[in-house]
Amino acid sequence: MEQRPARVRILDAAHELMLTVGLARTTTKEIARAAGCSEAALYKYFASKEELFVRVLAERLPRLTPLLSSLTAEPGRGTLEENLTEIARQAALFYEQSFPIAGSLYAETQLKRRHDDALRRLGSGPHKPIHDLDAYLRAEQVAGRVRADADTFAAASLLLGACAQRAFAYDATETGERPPVDDFAARLARTLLAGITAADDGGRPRP
Repeated sequence: MEQRPARVRILDAAHELMLTVGLARTTTKEIARAAGCSEAALYKYFASKEELFVRVLAERLPRLTPLLSSLTAEPGRGTLEENLTEIARQAALFYEQSFPIAGSLYAETQLKRRHDDALRRLGSGPHKPIHDLDAYLRAEQVAGRVRADADTFAAASLLLGACAQRAFAYDATETGERPPVDDFAARLARTLLAGITAADDGGRPRP
C-alpha cells in the first residue's frame, strides 16, 4: 500500500495530538514522531507549530472560511436565510471541533500571547470569521437583501458568538448535550434575519 504524502501525515498527526493533548502541550517533535518523519522534514512543510495549527483548522475542520468567501464573491445567490443557516451550521461544527484543540492555551497566559503574536504574523486568528461574515453581509447589503441601516458587524458577531457558545455552554446542563446543530442553525438564522431585513423580505433572490 502506498504511503500517504508526508504533508498529509503531518497534518493528520497534528490534528490528532492537538485534539487529545491540546495545542499547548503538543510539540513539533511529537507531531513528527507520530507522522513517521523527522522534525527537520516537518519544517520543510510548516514553518512553526502555529502555522500547523492554522492549516489544521483550514484543512481538517468544517470549511467555514471557504463558504464565506464563495458567498461574498457572489451575493444574491440562494436565499439569505438558506445561506445564514448553512453559515451557522458550519460555524457551530467548526467551534465544536476547534475548542478542544485551542482551549489549553487559555491556561497558559504567556504561551497564548506568543501564539496570538504568531497568528497575527500569519494573518490569521479567531477574529477572521467575524470579519469574513461581516464582509458577506455588507455584500448582501449592497445587493439590497440586508437593510441599509443594519449593523453588519454586530450581526456577524452575534451569529458567530452564539455558535461559539454552543461549543461549551451546555456541558454543565443536566444532559450535557448541545442543541442539535441543524435546528440550532435554522433558528439562529431566522432570528438574525428578523433584525437585518425588512419585515416583508426574507432575503429571497430578487426578480
